[in-house]
Amino acid sequence: MRQLVALSFDCAGWSRTPRQCSGVRCRHGDDQLADFLAHSDILVCLLPLTATTHGILNSALFNQLLHGAALVQAGRGPQLNHDDLLLALESGQLRAAVIDVTDPEPLPPSHPFWRHPAIWLTQHIASQTQNESAIVALLDNLRRYQRGEPLHGLIDRSRGY
Repeated sequence: MRQLVALSFDCAGWSRTPRQCSGVRCRHGDDQLADFLAHSDILVCLLPLTATTHGILNSALFNQLLHGAALVQAGRGPQLNHDDLLLALESGQLRAAVIDVTDPEPLPPSHPFWRHPAIWLTQHIASQTQNESAIVALLDNLRRYQRGEPLHGLIDRSRGY
């Protein structure tokens, strides 16, 4: 997101809980999702897969976006309703979609996403672990553990991420 802000893109984000990101209009919670979507020209989904986000990318959500918006799906495969995406593209509600994750993965050869002119499929490459930063994070957490301090990046199993 920092790169987009640095290039003067108008950026907004939505999360379940409040966040602060410099240069980004942050929205949170169910009551702010509709406002976030209503002003989104390109929706990038990076959400974790939880009971709440399973199937979230569907007609109800697509219809809240600006007409002709685009979707980048790099979250989790089960978040996307394939039939609803195809309907949104055919109606013009969405102009394009870049899909990095699918369910199932890989898609069967006969799946319509392979042939759709407004869908770009990527090879589940939205992010890759950077060895140098991963080692720094690992060593930092190891030192925290040795000192009896809270670790960074722990999963809250009650939230699902």
